[in-house]
Amino acid sequence: MLGLIAFFYVLMHFLTWLILDQTLLLSAVAEDIFERPFITIGFTAFLILVAMAATSTNGMRRRLGRRWQQIHNGVYVVGVLGVWHYWWQVKLDVTDPFIYAAILAVLLGYRIRVRNRKKGPTPA
Repeated sequence: MLGLIAFFYVLMHFLTWLILDQTLLLSAVAEDIFERPFITIGFTAFLILVAMAATSTNGMRRRLGRRWQQIHNGVYVVGVLGVWHYWWQVKLDVTDPFIYAAILAVLLGYRIRVRNRKKGPTPA
């Protein structure tokens, strides 16, 4: 459910930009995506989240088998891209993006540590 809540938040962020900033003008949207790197990164993260949200049901999990986990490992990429998107968007004070980057680094570091612990020692 947390992933779907995150997707909903990002969807609302995207729709706000699409409707209020770009007034649904697709040429302006395409121009922004291709010419402004922070928007390119944010849109890439959004597309990955769309794939994860579309495959979040139990039925899709059964149908996709191992591929489901590969798709949903995209959450790590989305986290990095989200922080990067925010960091590049901010012009002067990067304190908030730095805090988010530090939190993400701690969480990803913890995840790597837990994963390595589960693997156990490698045989000689």
